Amino acid sequence: MKTNIELQRDVMEELVWEPSIDAASIGVSAEDGIVTLSGGVKSFPEKWAAETAAQRVSGVRAVTDQMVVTLPGDSHPSDTDIARAAANSLNWNVSVPRDRVKVLVKNGFITLDGNVDFYYQKAGAEAAVRHLTGVRDVYNQINVRPVVMAGDVKSKIEKALERAAEVDAKKIQVEAHNHRVILRGEVRTWLEREEAERAAWAAPGVSAVQNDIRIAA
Repeated sequence: MKTNIELQRDVMEELVWEPSIDAASIGVSAEDGIVTLSGGVKSFPEKWAAETAAQRVSGVRAVTDQMVVTLPGDSHPSDTDIARAAANSLNWNVSVPRDRVKVLVKNGFITLDGNVDFYYQKAGAEAAVRHLTGVRDVYNQINVRPVVMAGDVKSKIEKALERAAEVDAKKIQVEAHNHRVILRGEVRTWLEREEAERAAWAAPGVSAVQNDIRIAA
């Protein structure tokens, strides 16, 4: 098991390795597998990339994001400009049902609302607006409307886990309650944990996933 200092060092090296991140502006601390990222970044995509990079590091059990997006002096579009760009981006994204997602922009913070049939549509809407200039953060409040029974959801997820090369399905337990899924068990890496959650979200009718899978020491 890595010490706090070793884990902090590995995360910092991963941030430096990622070309889309200015690692010099990001602070890293680690305690018992919990990594905290702080400091300022120039865009929301950089903020998201830093969090994703930290999650990739072996030994990381969770990431706390305290980074703040500080836009460059000439990159301050109005909320109206951001809202217009977000609406256009959603209309051009084939994975997002037309006229099903609403956009609210306030001080550069985007809130997405509405109802869709699948989680990939909810994720696609967020991806469509995440990289827009001037965006400080995205709050995705889109609801996934259930379309299948809970028992079918559980069965489909278990079969998906068995097909996944990176996941040891025997160590993961799946519970489904009214289209809300709970994952339990223990895996070897964060990547395996994320892959299990991705498989759960891919099942039709899933409106929420509670990932209680632990990372083995």
